[in-house]
Amino acid sequence: MTTYVALLHSIVLAPGRRVVMSDLRDMASSLGYQDPRTLVSTGNIVFEAAETPVGDIEARLEQAFQARFAKPVDIIVRKGTDWRKLADANPFANGDGAQVIVRVTRKPLQRSALDALQGYIQPNQRLALTGGDLWIDFAGKPSEWKLLSALTTKRMGAGTLRNWNTVRGLAEMLG
Repeated sequence: MTTYVALLHSIVLAPGRRVVMSDLRDMASSLGYQDPRTLVSTGNIVFEAAETPVGDIEARLEQAFQARFAKPVDIIVRKGTDWRKLADANPFANGDGAQVIVRVTRKPLQRSALDALQGYIQPNQRLALTGGDLWIDFAGKPSEWKLLSALTTKRMGAGTLRNWNTVRGLAEMLG
């Protein structure tokens, strides 16, 4: 069995209505995934499954989510070993765990993505591309900076944001 990490882009179904993590675990179990467990209430799930291409798992999870919750959502999947590599590659590991964010992407970002964001960053903010994922040290609350509004799916492709605290928590869940 292989361990996988799945990240939902959004768990908001409608104003005031969010996906409950027990429902997310039930959905994963219904697909035959083993030992599904979640971390915080932001759509992070870890499970075991037979070795399968991550694109196939993403498609199955997205189809099941649409059927169960009547809303499409991008779900990004990584093998557990790849998640550990992502966590180990954090170039800003000394930063505040809530202010250092990674944009985990379905397709690796290219250097041109960093160039396109230059007009949005402030002098005290840092950006780095590692393994195709974008790490950002916001140097303050991410919601207070215009850079956050530039990290859209339309601009950067399918992906989702997780803070360093969550990245570490998921890595710890993997053992």
